[in-house]
Amino acid sequence: MENKKKEIEFEKSSGNVFADLGLENAEELQTRAMIGYHVIQILNKKKMKQRELATLLNVKQAEVSHLLNGHFSRFTTDKLLDFLKRLNQKVMIQISPHKRGEPFQQVAYK
Repeated sequence: MENKKKEIEFEKSSGNVFADLGLENAEELQTRAMIGYHVIQILNKKKMKQRELATLLNVKQAEVSHLLNGHFSRFTTDKLLDFLKRLNQKVMIQISPHKRGEPFQQVAYK
């Protein structure tokens, strides 16, 4: 019996998992996921109960639960940006020419 190692098949990511999966609106989904991730990071630092976070964000507790579980498709980009405002965060939009190979939309956190 030969002990052959199987080659692992893989495909290099484009950097956007939603595009890799062939989903429509991949750029928008990626942007929402990135903004949502930062919202979660800020919320986790607050060490508040979901009920308190719901009051802070002006949503129902169930929506906070969805947010904390990464269900960003339930929220528009505008709603996620509103959460950042309610969390006393400044949001800047920077517009520059697109360079080949880079994403059209990016989210950075300072």
